[in-house]
Amino acid sequence: MTDMTSAEWRRSTYSGNGGNCVEVRDGVPGVVPVRDSKVPGGPQLAVGAGAWSAFVTSLKSDLG
Repeated sequence: MTDMTSAEWRRSTYSGNGGNCVEVRDGVPGVVPVRDSKVPGGPQLAVGAGAWSAFVTSLKSDLG
């Protein structure tokens, strides 16, 4: 299992102060840990780095 305790959580600068955000961690080899900002002690989803990159690229292209 990948150790996901080595990096800080961050959220997008586009998320504002609404509190309904996903947070991610950088610097975890091969995966991007994702969690709900409203439940920081809750479960974390480990998304493959390639899948996360494709997801973010898709979002950016949709925002155009």
